[in-house]
Amino acid sequence: MAEPRVLNPHPPEFERFLYASVGEDRNGYVVTVLSTLARLGLDPWKETAELVTLGRDAARARLGTLLARFRDVPALASDHRRVARDLSQLLPEGQTSGSLKRAASTVAGGRPGTSGAIWAVLAIILILFQMFMVGGSGSGE
Repeated sequence: MAEPRVLNPHPPEFERFLYASVGEDRNGYVVTVLSTLARLGLDPWKETAELVTLGRDAARARLGTLLARFRDVPALASDHRRVARDLSQLLPEGQTSGSLKRAASTVAGGRPGTSGAIWAVLAIILILFQMFMVGGSGSGE
């Protein structure tokens, strides 16, 4: 049986934080933390993992800095500190769970061996393609 995390490799502890609202954009749509971080050009799960490892106070400060840079939600211009404080309460406690720390470090550092496996698969595909092209031309007799 496949491991349950195969379809969703991200730590489920991050979901409450990432799917929380930071406010409404100029068109009246609710913008989540996930969307905010992505629009700032950051990987939402990696940034969340880093926030978890910082601890609550440092995470609140970092989140406040990020929200102050985000211009798509007008209310954040004057209220980013309060929003950062409220959102930081949704971060899972990194100190309480060894498995959460491991998950956070895996997300922050990337999956070991993943890029090597991708390159290996691409190399095999290239070799098979070349064998097909050379073998397909035949001797012409």
